[in-house]
This record gives sequence, C-alpha cells and structure tokens, in this order.
Amino acid sequence: MKMSNLKLRLILLLMVSGLVFTSCEDSNSVDILEVPEAISEEETIALVESDDIADEVDNIVDDFLIEDLSLGNKTEASREDGDKHGGMPDCVTKTIVLTNTTKMVTLDFGEGCELPNGHVLAGKIIMSYSFDLEMQIITIAQTFEDFSFNEVKVTGENTFVRMRENENGNPQSTKSINVTLTWPDGEFMSRVGEKTREWIEGYDTRTWGDNVYLITGNWTNTFKDGTIFSATITEPLRREMSCRYIVSGIVEFVKGDATGSLNFGDGTCDNLAIYTNAEGVETEIVLRRRGMKH
Repeated sequence: MKMSNLKLRLILLLMVSGLVFTSCEDSNSVDILEVPEAISEEETIALVESDDIADEVDNIVDDFLIEDLSLGNKTEASREDGDKHGGMPDCVTKTIVLTNTTKMVTLDFGEGCELPNGHVLAGKIIMSYSFDLEMQIITIAQTFEDFSFNEVKVTGENTFVRMRENENGNPQSTKSINVTLTWPDGEFMSRVGEKTREWIEGYDTRTWGDNVYLITGNWTNTFKDGTIFSATITEPLRREMSCRYIVSGIVEFVKGDATGSLNFGDGTCDNLAIYTNAEGVETEIVLRRRGMKH
C-alpha cells in the first residue's frame, strides 16, 4: 500500500458517500455531527487500537499458559530456548496460588513495564482456572486490577476456552469478551463479543518475535456518547508479534446505516490500511494510537 494525498481522498470520499473521515492533519475538518451515521477516521483508529491491546494481552496469556498445557516435544523445545521468555520481560512479577483443584495466577507489571516491542503495561492481569495436565481444554477467567496498556485503562472480564490442539494441531483460544477501555482524555469504549485465536507459528519456542496468530470473530463496541459499532472479521487477521500492526485480513464495520471494511494489506509490516465504504470508495488510513497526530 503506497501513501497518497490523504486530504484529496477525504474530499472525494465526502462527495461520493457522506462517510466522513476526520483528517488527523486538518483541524478545520467537517463536524461529524453533520452526518450522524458517519464512520470517522478517529473512531476507526480507536477500534484498531482496542484490537491491538486485546491481541498483545492475549499473547501474554498464551505465553504463560503454554507452560501449563503439556505439548510434548514442543515443551522441551521451549525449555531449550535459553533465557527468552516470550512476551513477558523481567519486569513482570508472577504469583501463583494453588489449591487441589484450582490455580490463580497474577501477572504484576508494577507502575510500568516495557514489553520487547515497546508497549508499556502497568497494573495486574489475574487468571483463575482449574488445573489438570491431562485436560485437552481449559477454561480461564481473566480480570484486571489497576491495569493499563500504553496509558489506556482496561477493566472488565474475559473468559477463555483454551484447547491444546485444534484440528490443525495448533493451540487455540476462544475468548468471550466483556471489557471497557478508557483513554487518558476520558473517552471510553465498551466491548462485548467473541474472538478465536489460532496460534499458527512460534508456540514451540520461547521467542516473542516468531509468534504468529490467525484471528476470527465478531463483537460490538459502544462509545461514551452511545455510538454503537459492530465488527466482523471476514478474512482472518494475521498478527505477527514481530510487527506492531496487523499485517493482513479484513474487518467489516457497521454503524447504523453506514458500513465499511478495513483491509490490513498483503502481509507487509506497515502502519497502513485501506478503508472501503459501501460505495466502493477507498481511503488510506495511517494506523496510530488514538489522539496522536502524525
């Protein structure tokens, strides 16, 4: 995907479809309230950022759980990989409380802990589940305590159904989502839905950068002002943890009568995606953290 004149594309988009994208470079852009059902660029970026947060946190959970679910030779390969410990750097404190039938794990990132890819986490992720090495499937309740991801606060609970191997022989998690993200400026978004992550590469090593996932699912997002979006993955998202961005796959969004899709590309690691509205008009989106200018 090549960069083009973003403002020119935005003008064309407004003329053809009425779906307004607010240019992050133009402070005099059209007020979103003029087109009530429009999908703005800032909303799209918030949706993508929330997915990034979920994917990174899920990777940390997978990184820990790989130790609890016996993978035969794959586990031995992990142990031989030296001091690499997946997505959990040395600044994470791990606490485990065991009973005869349950396990509670707390991952404490303190006041700020930087991951290998530069994201900064703070607070605690708490996981509770029944523990049995012979189980093929395990159910985990995940909660958060004063937890934030790049200063975005995360509250609520996720429930994972984690299987050791799916029909492709890969680890897989299906997550029921019920969380709220709150940005530093007070904007927040609640999310409910379901996602399935198939871990297709890297689960037999302890190296962060070789982890690759295929993600499917659907969910509903509700913003602070009551705006509701639904999202459905129509082409599996490919997330390579060596890249800060999703590298391929398509998500379809619906907001009232407005529809559109976001295409993350051909597998190239870049911060670009293409938004296509219901009329087929394409606009290049530069992915970034919500509220940041570029």
